[in-house]
Amino acid sequence: MGTTLLQVIDLKVLRENPEIVRASQRARGEDEGVVDSLLSADERRRSAISRADTLRAEQKVLGKEVGKAKGDERAALLVKAKDLAAEVKAAEAEQNATAEEVNALLAKIPNLVHPDAPVGGEDDYRVIKTVGEPRRFDFEPQDHLDLGTKLGAIDMERGAKVGGSRFYFLKGVGAQLELALLNMAAAQATANGFELMITPTLVRPEIMAGTGFLGAHSSEIYHLPADDLYLVGTSEVPLAGYHADEILDGERRYAGWSSCYRREAGSYGKDTRGIIRVHQFNKVEMFSYVKPEDAEAEHARLLGWEEEMLAKIEVPYRVIDTATGDLGTSAHRKFDCEAWVPTQQKYRELTSTSNCTTFQARRLNVRYRDDNGKTQIAATLNGTLATTRWIVAILENHQNADGSVTVPQALRPFMGTDVLTPR
Repeated sequence: MGTTLLQVIDLKVLRENPEIVRASQRARGEDEGVVDSLLSADERRRSAISRADTLRAEQKVLGKEVGKAKGDERAALLVKAKDLAAEVKAAEAEQNATAEEVNALLAKIPNLVHPDAPVGGEDDYRVIKTVGEPRRFDFEPQDHLDLGTKLGAIDMERGAKVGGSRFYFLKGVGAQLELALLNMAAAQATANGFELMITPTLVRPEIMAGTGFLGAHSSEIYHLPADDLYLVGTSEVPLAGYHADEILDGERRYAGWSSCYRREAGSYGKDTRGIIRVHQFNKVEMFSYVKPEDAEAEHARLLGWEEEMLAKIEVPYRVIDTATGDLGTSAHRKFDCEAWVPTQQKYRELTSTSNCTTFQARRLNVRYRDDNGKTQIAATLNGTLATTRWIVAILENHQNADGSVTVPQALRPFMGTDVLTPR
C-alpha cells in the first residue's frame, strides 16, 4: 500500500496559484521557501505515480502474453516480467518516498491567512471596536487574587503544594462562580442551537495533529508517552475529531464543556500571580461544522455570541482582529475579545474565535454532500463562551470598597446570590 498524502492545504491552490501560499507564509513570518520545495516534491511525486502506473499497465499486458506463450518465447517473457516487476517495485518505492517528502513539507505549512487580517506580530492587532468605559474607582481597587483570597474563593498556596506552580483551588464562592459562569454559557449555547457535549480530555495523536496543535505549539501540550495520548488545551480538539472520517448531512454546532491543560511553555515569569495564566482551567467552547462558503458568516455569528456573554457579565471589553504572525497554525482569521482588568490597567483576552476554513477537516477527513451529491471538505470554526479566567474580570470590575463583589445581574440566577462577601 502506498503512502497516503496528507491533505493539509488544497494542493490545487498550491499548484495553480503558489503566490497566494507564499504571501500567506510571509504574512505569518514563516519560511516561504517551503512552497517551492513542496512544488518540486509534488512534481516528483506525480512523475513517480505516472511511471508506476505505466509500468503496472505494461506488467498487466505482459502477464497476458506470458499466459499465451510457450517454450523459449515464454522463458524470455518470464525474464522480462521479472525485470519489469523489479522496475515496478522501484517506481512504487519512489512514489512512497516522494509522498513522504511531500507530507513532511505539507506539515510545515499552516492555514492560509485571511487577506484582511492585519499583517504583523503579537502587537500588530487591529482594534475593531471598544465596548463600555473602564470604571473609575473612588477607592484603591484590589486585584483578583487579593479579592479571591479574602472571599475564600481562590487558594493558590495549597494549589502549588498539591500540583506545583500555576495550579490552584477554587473553593466556596469561587467554585460556585465558575460553575455559574459555565452553566450560563451552556444555557446560552443550547438556546442558540448548540448541542452540549462533555468531551474527552485525552485524545489520540492523529486527532491532536489533525487540529494543527502538534506543529509550532506542540511544546504547549501535555503528552502521556506510556499511553501515547495528549491532554487537550481546548475542547476544540475532541470536537474536531468527533466527525473524523465521516460524511455529514448538514451543518453541526456543538458546545464542549471540558477541563483544559496547557504547559505554558515559554511563559516563565509572565502572569505568575493569580489565575490568569495557569496549567488547568475549565471552559465552554463553541464548535461549528459548516460549508466553506458559509464560514465567514458563521465566524461573525460566533463573535456575536461571545459578545452576548460578555454583556451578561457587564465588563468593558474590546474586540481585536489578531495579526497574521500571532495566528495559530489552523486559523485563517481570529477575533479576540479582551476585558478590561482594572489593576493591570489593560485589556486581557477572555474569548477567542477562529475560522479554520477546511484546514482541520481536510486533515481529519470530515466531509459533507453538496447539492449534487458530491462529497466536499467541510469548514470548522471555534469560539470561547466562558473560561475560568473570566473570574478575574468579574471580581476586579465588580468589587466594592469593603472587599465584597457584586454579582452581575444575568449571573445571579445561576449563582444564587447578589453579592459575594469577604469571610
